[in-house]
Amino acid sequence: MLTKMIETLKKNPRTIVFTEGCDNRILDAAHKLTAEGILGVVLLGEEGEVREAAKAGNYNIEKCCIIDPATYPEMDAMVAEMVKLRKGKMTEEQCRAALSKSNYFGTMLVKMGQADCLLGGATYSTADTVRPALQLIKTKPGNKIVSSCFILVRGDEKIAMGDCAINIDPSEDDLVEIAIESANTAKIFGIDPKVAMLSYSTLGSGKGPSVTKVANATKKIKEAAPDLAVEGEIQFDASVSPEVASIKCAGSPVAGQANTFIFPDINAGNIGYKIASRLGGYTAVGPVLQGLNAPINDLSRGCTAEEVYSMSIVTAALSVPQEEAEVDMVELETIVRTVVETFLAAKKLKDK
Repeated sequence: MLTKMIETLKKNPRTIVFTEGCDNRILDAAHKLTAEGILGVVLLGEEGEVREAAKAGNYNIEKCCIIDPATYPEMDAMVAEMVKLRKGKMTEEQCRAALSKSNYFGTMLVKMGQADCLLGGATYSTADTVRPALQLIKTKPGNKIVSSCFILVRGDEKIAMGDCAINIDPSEDDLVEIAIESANTAKIFGIDPKVAMLSYSTLGSGKGPSVTKVANATKKIKEAAPDLAVEGEIQFDASVSPEVASIKCAGSPVAGQANTFIFPDINAGNIGYKIASRLGGYTAVGPVLQGLNAPINDLSRGCTAEEVYSMSIVTAALSVPQEEAEVDMVELETIVRTVVETFLAAKKLKDK
C-alpha cells in the first residue's frame, strides 16, 4: 500500500487534471483515485464521450469533474490570461485556438489554480505535453530554466541522464541547475546520486570552450551543493570504469562509480541516452520535467492503468509543500519503483 503518500494527500487535498479523458487507462485510474478518496480528478473531453467511454469500461467517474474546452464558460478569461503570459508571442486568436486543445487547456487550469498538477501523454506525444508547460507554467523560484532527466533501467540497475530533451546548448549556470535538479530526480527514483559532468576531457586533459564550460560548472556545483558527490569535467570511461578512473582521476569519490550523468549539450545527451537504450539494453523512463512551478509529468503512450494510477500519486504528492508532506524517501522510492516496474511490464507486452 502507498500508505504514507496517500495519507499525505488525504490531509492535503490535491486535484490532478488528465488531458485525455476518454482513454480507458485514464478512466480506470480516475475511478480508483476518486473511489479511494486520494485525489480530486479533472477529466478533459466532450462530456458525453467521456461518460460513454466510462460506461463502456464500467468505470465510476461520478466524483470526477468533466470539462469540455469547447463549452468552458470561463474561456474568455483563460484566453486573456494566456495572452498576458505569452507576452506578445501569441495573438488572442492563436491563444484561443491553442486552448481548444486539451494539453494547453489542462496546463492553463493548473496555471490558474484550478488544478494542482497535470499528467498527460497517454495519447499525446512528449512534445505536446512539454511545450505548454514550458510556455505557461514556467520555472519555480530559484530556477531559471526547465530541464529534463531520463531514468534508465536495466534489471535492478538504474542510472540518470540529463539534460537530453530540453536545453540545446546550456550555459555554465544552466549546467549547475541541470545537475542539481537531476540529482534530486535521481533520489526520487531510488538512486544515490554520484554526478559525472561529462566531457571529452578529464580534469584538464583536453582544451576547448566546452571543456572550460563543464569545468567551471563543476566548480559552481560544489559551491552551491557542497554535499553532492560530483566530478568534472570527466570522460565517460573514467566516470564508469574503476580501472580507467584509477589512471585518469585517482582518488575521486565519483570516478569509476558515477550513476548520474550530465551532458554538455543536447546533442551529446540525446545521442547518449538513445545509445544506452538501443545498444545497452536500458529502458528509458521519461523525460521527467524539472524546475517547473507545478508538477507536470508525461506518460508513455504504452502505459498501463496501474502506471497512470501510481504516477498520478507521485505527481500529486510532488505538489504538496515539503513542510506539509509526511512522505519519507523510502516510501517515495517504493512508489516510483512500482511505476518503473509497470512501465517495463507494459513495454514487454507491447514488444511481444
